[in-house]
Amino acid sequence: MKKRSIFLMVATASLYFNNVYAQETPQDSIKTSSIDQIVITGNSGPKKKIESSTAISTFTAKEIQKQNPISAAALLQRVPGFAVETSGGEVGNNLFARGIPSAGAYEFVQVQEDGLPVFEDGALQFANADNFFRVDNTVNRLEALRGGSGSIYANNSPGGLINFITKEGTNNFRGTAKLETGTYGLMRTDVNVGGALIQDKLFFNVGGFYRTDNGIRKTGFKANNGGQIRMNLKYVFDKGYAKIYYKKLDDRNTFYLPIPLTQDGDKLKEFPGFDANYGTYSYRALSQLSIPQAGGGFFKRDLENGIHPKVDVVGAEFKYDLGNNFSVLNKTRYTNINMEYTGMFPAGAPKLASAYATDLVKDGGLGMSNYQYSLVSTGAIVNPEYIQKLGFWAIDKQMNNFVNDLQFNYKFDKGNVTAGFYKSNWKSHQYWNWSNILTTATDRPQLLNLVNPSMDPSDVGYSQTYNGVKDMSFLIRDSQIQGSLNDLYLNLDYNITEALSFNGGIRYSRDFYKGYGVNTTTANLNNSGLTTDGTHSFTTTTADDNMAVLGNKYTYWYYDINKVSYTMAANYKINRGNAVYARFSHGFRSPNEEAYYNNMANLDQIKPVRTNQLEIGYKYYSRNFDIGVIPFYSTLKDLSFTDVFSDGTSENKFANTTNLGVEIEGYTRLFNNILEVTFNGTIQNPKYKDFTGRNANGTTFDYDGNTVRRMPKFYFNISPAVNITKEWRAYVSMNYYGKRFQNEGNTADNILPSFTEFGAGMSYQLGKIRFAVDGTNIFNTIGITEGDPRSQTVTGTNIRMARPILGAAARASITLDF
Repeated sequence: MKKRSIFLMVATASLYFNNVYAQETPQDSIKTSSIDQIVITGNSGPKKKIESSTAISTFTAKEIQKQNPISAAALLQRVPGFAVETSGGEVGNNLFARGIPSAGAYEFVQVQEDGLPVFEDGALQFANADNFFRVDNTVNRLEALRGGSGSIYANNSPGGLINFITKEGTNNFRGTAKLETGTYGLMRTDVNVGGALIQDKLFFNVGGFYRTDNGIRKTGFKANNGGQIRMNLKYVFDKGYAKIYYKKLDDRNTFYLPIPLTQDGDKLKEFPGFDANYGTYSYRALSQLSIPQAGGGFFKRDLENGIHPKVDVVGAEFKYDLGNNFSVLNKTRYTNINMEYTGMFPAGAPKLASAYATDLVKDGGLGMSNYQYSLVSTGAIVNPEYIQKLGFWAIDKQMNNFVNDLQFNYKFDKGNVTAGFYKSNWKSHQYWNWSNILTTATDRPQLLNLVNPSMDPSDVGYSQTYNGVKDMSFLIRDSQIQGSLNDLYLNLDYNITEALSFNGGIRYSRDFYKGYGVNTTTANLNNSGLTTDGTHSFTTTTADDNMAVLGNKYTYWYYDINKVSYTMAANYKINRGNAVYARFSHGFRSPNEEAYYNNMANLDQIKPVRTNQLEIGYKYYSRNFDIGVIPFYSTLKDLSFTDVFSDGTSENKFANTTNLGVEIEGYTRLFNNILEVTFNGTIQNPKYKDFTGRNANGTTFDYDGNTVRRMPKFYFNISPAVNITKEWRAYVSMNYYGKRFQNEGNTADNILPSFTEFGAGMSYQLGKIRFAVDGTNIFNTIGITEGDPRSQTVTGTNIRMARPILGAAARASITLDF
């Protein structure tokens, strides 16, 4: 590991010093000047960035290419106000906007493609929005809006809008082709082409990628394998245009989960036998699961399929000038998703093998008088110091979403008015089948059997396992949720003077949600006639004693929402490059899926999360220097906490929060564009308010005034780059993530330490060909983004479960523009 880190640093440094004096003319800047940039997200129409009274960050295709993010989440780390956890791998990551806590995913922002949601709710269970989206060369730019008018132009988005805008063809035929490889078996090809089929009339664009790699963490199998294709066709006529498009995503990604570490003072270090930078419990020796079911047949699963969404999207967009300053715009899209989700979720921390077997049940043990561990693979008797119980979680989701956004716009001398109707119908059906397995507590784990050697193999209760499975199908869930959203919205832009403008918006949401959950009972295989090994019946093992079986009792629920969101803002343009603005917004987020499920019998306990936000911003844009400073204050009411624990139960608490903070974003070019620096940072103080109550075990809690869990008070990114010559460019990036608390109680044994991650890279432009090398986490930092929200803290030991960022890796690419 250390040798690899040293190699990455030396290689980057060597390239720098060997070429620093080669030429004097700087290459093209990575950054497009913000002074003339036009934005559309969160606005009624295209508007100059400096005239938009919103906190919005933009990234062009060129900027995205030169950052070469390893995932969509890695790109969003460059946005102030967004605290992003990237440790899950390419997908399944978490984003927290402006200190708003959640169980994860993209719960309070909406991820969009061309102004419509990737899926209506970006935080369904095991369905993070980034599962269904990939950044490739078909992306023309990204616009990321925080707070502000997000609640006016989308649902469930008080934290902001993330809008990926795709490329369209032009009169000039253009394309790009990219080949990329890496230190972890990466091989990736990206292609995008676009042009005109009929000059000035009919345009096309088509592109996509295919990628395979072994994963930065060592899984022993192809961790990521798949790709996507995206195409569009646009016809332009005198008074408007019509566009149709299609996207196909079929990609398989390994999801990385918490691993064991040891707490040493205020630091987390490697657990013996587990590589914190490259190790994972998602390993080939555990990848196959085959469980006989109490109702007959077998449930089979392959961990190597990981998170495997199959996404089909078809959509259309139409704009027409009606005359007399009126125009109409209609966007429509249908999305169908079938996703297989398989992950290795730790059921708590490693335990001493002896204690796990012999401790009393009330103390977390099995109460065995005698014990013996053996490897499932060979039958060899082993004596591990620690063992690990892992949840083999299998989820299937079938999802679809039909959405239509119709809006009318009227322009007048002083501004414009936009009125729209948004309709979205969506459905998600999911099936869970979870088992627990027993393994060695190492980063290349082996399945273990556990038996009582003082008993005869034919005795009742001789074994605690079935081929390494400790709890066979202990949790099965069959549930469905549907949403029907019917929203009217109105937005006004009014120029009071040439310098002073007003923006106001209102959205009326009449939304309906319904669903069901199927009850379960328990059973075993004692009288099934099946055997554990061809000889002994299932009476000899306890692994099947609490198997779940779906019953025929359905609990149906129904919930409707009748809410108004609104925003008001003023923007004062001091001069061409200076502006200040102020905005107040009120929005909401409907209850999340687990909140409905937990409270099906009594939905009176849940309410939409209500938000109020105030922000005051200053923006300065010039050709060589940009700066945005945006103080903000937010309050949330009735925020639900619904983490699913490793035993299948769920947290079910509700809280209020406040947050006072400031976002800073900037860019500068110095020394005739030789040196460029981009930076963003967030300082905040998210707190719980009036958060008291009773735990599930009857004990009381009082978290009033505590820091919101998993939220850093300070985090930033800075990336200096040197244009060594017109062709050569080198950069270094630094991400700092401040200290956090894993739990609401802010206890010392749940502190997640601050960390700093460095990246570095070099590129060379040879005509239309670009060569690049990019390194991530080059110093092999053990940076923790989350603990283990699914398991309680292990008391009495210094073992902590946490999810570190990925270890050092390097990628090399060749890109041809034509």
